[in-house]
Amino acid sequence: MAAPVKARQQLTHVVRFDPKGIKEALREVEGFNAKVALVITRSVGTMACAYVFAVIALISLPAAITSGQVIVIVAWIAQTFLQLVLLSIIMVGQSVQSAASDARGAKEFADTETILDRLDANTAGGIKEVLDAIHALGGATDESGARPTP
Repeated sequence: MAAPVKARQQLTHVVRFDPKGIKEALREVEGFNAKVALVITRSVGTMACAYVFAVIALISLPAAITSGQVIVIVAWIAQTFLQLVLLSIIMVGQSVQSAASDARGAKEFADTETILDRLDANTAGGIKEVLDAIHALGGATDESGARPTP
């Protein structure tokens, strides 16, 4: 059985720009719109894109500051910096949460398989011993001397 994949192991895979991974994912979807959406989502949802967006936003910061108007600075923060940078960071966060959820699901599945294997009627120490004990009770009598009903 393969070792369970931890969310920490998936983090680097999720947050980096990976053209090879995008190319592989493109084979899994059909249609032009789905392919375009996949490329955009996989590209914008990386920390590299968040850094590029932060640099782009900071280029316009001096113009906002030299305007001298508070409303222009507030607008720059809200409309330029937050929207550009937080878009990518939120997408990265969602990808990380999704990878962690997938890792938890895979571990839970492996644990369930282990439990089911141990409960297998043919496995030594499993449910077979419990069934044998129940059948042995079927031949015994209870405290009143009557045979218990199966």
